[in-house]
Amino acid sequence: MVEAPETGPDLGRSLTRLMRPIVWCQASDRVRDVARRIGAGAHSCALVRTGGGLGIVTDHDFRKRVATGEVGVDAPVAALAVVPALTIEETATHADALLRMVEYAVHHLVVTDQGGRPIGVVRAVDLAQSEVRDPLLIRAAVEHATTLAELAEAAALLPATIVELHDRRVAAAHLGAVHAAVVDAILRRVLALRRDPVLARVRHSWLVLGSLARREPLPMSDVDTALVWADPTSATDPRPDAIRSAAGRVLRDLRRAGLVPCPQGTNADNPTFSRSQSAWTAAIRAWRDDPAHERALLMSAMVADSRPLTEPALGRCLTDPVGTHRGNTRFLRALLDESLRFRPPTGFVRDFVVEHSGEHRGELDLKRGGLAPIAGLARWVAIVTGQVRGTTPERLRRGAERGVLTTDEARTLAGAFEYLYALVLDHEVAAIRAGQRPTPYITPADLDTLTRRHLRESFRVVRAVQSHVDEHWLARVERSR
Repeated sequence: MVEAPETGPDLGRSLTRLMRPIVWCQASDRVRDVARRIGAGAHSCALVRTGGGLGIVTDHDFRKRVATGEVGVDAPVAALAVVPALTIEETATHADALLRMVEYAVHHLVVTDQGGRPIGVVRAVDLAQSEVRDPLLIRAAVEHATTLAELAEAAALLPATIVELHDRRVAAAHLGAVHAAVVDAILRRVLALRRDPVLARVRHSWLVLGSLARREPLPMSDVDTALVWADPTSATDPRPDAIRSAAGRVLRDLRRAGLVPCPQGTNADNPTFSRSQSAWTAAIRAWRDDPAHERALLMSAMVADSRPLTEPALGRCLTDPVGTHRGNTRFLRALLDESLRFRPPTGFVRDFVVEHSGEHRGELDLKRGGLAPIAGLARWVAIVTGQVRGTTPERLRRGAERGVLTTDEARTLAGAFEYLYALVLDHEVAAIRAGQRPTPYITPADLDTLTRRHLRESFRVVRAVQSHVDEHWLARVERSR
């Protein structure tokens, strides 16, 4: 029987159960004295208030910088502290903490109350060790890679780690977020290792697109990227073709590091996805004003599913204009039509609509027929509300808060998405375990009766919500304003 993974018993708990007391020190305290206090209390870190904000000093800092002589034992501890210390709210779960540690490559988080005041510290070793070990090891290996070969070795651990986390019944949505965080780190490390001289001469932002931007990648997902650079201020600034060539070199390094840039060309060296800030702004405005223009709707959807990895203030020039889309009902109607092109395959009562020819004859594409209809509608909802950040379920919940969807519709769609995402993940993990190339195609006859029934019901309710939104879309848009 195919079952959706469930959140493990530890990852869903509140962090307050794991908090350790804080060891406070003054910025002027000597390093040797702080080390003695940490050791005497069997702690692994101390917090220090500095002029630049809250700092943290950990046992790793002592080993890396004091033991090597970089910082003397009589130096003020402020010289050793990392500022600002990474924090997390007390209402967060173990899973939230793990994701944050993987994303930022740290082993300690400062837990804060609702007022933002530090109330404790949580360590990686305090979390469920089996769930923490592999993603943090990969993240550390990525961070410390000094060559592309070393980075490729770290990246090669990711598929097996996904399989192991899946087998430990880590929730699919959380597994996808960890996967995205590791891919983000690999791309950032490629950029750091490359240090391309052309890109160094211009302020620029690398962005990820699609499911990776929503933090919903699957094991088979390739890496879609875009690039935006600051408008030239002098004749000596790099030309667009030179910037795109430099982006192409980064993408080649990315492939050497083990990730796959988009085979269909959604890449940062493609002029369509690689533009100056003013060129992006003009293009986004043109797509909004003339949705009938070739590829206008497709590009608008891609821009809405973008997330900057570097220079976020510059990268947000792609999504900041979304607020202006809300007043253009012609554009919103056209974009809804585009999202409704993806319909769940509910053509038959006792069976599904499957591929009738080609290598996937008799199979069902769960990504196109299951995930894409919900993600597309959630994207439309996000543009209507003017808030495109977050995952598909998060977009749906905001849509309910703003009246674009009913609470039941949002809950139904989010539940269907989470079920289908877990089902595709099950299928792809099984392929990885068998040494096969993962695909989103399944053979309905291979599913047990209960799974087929659940899948068919998911498709049916998604179609029903699509029809309701299609019929009453304008009233929902007006209600959201």
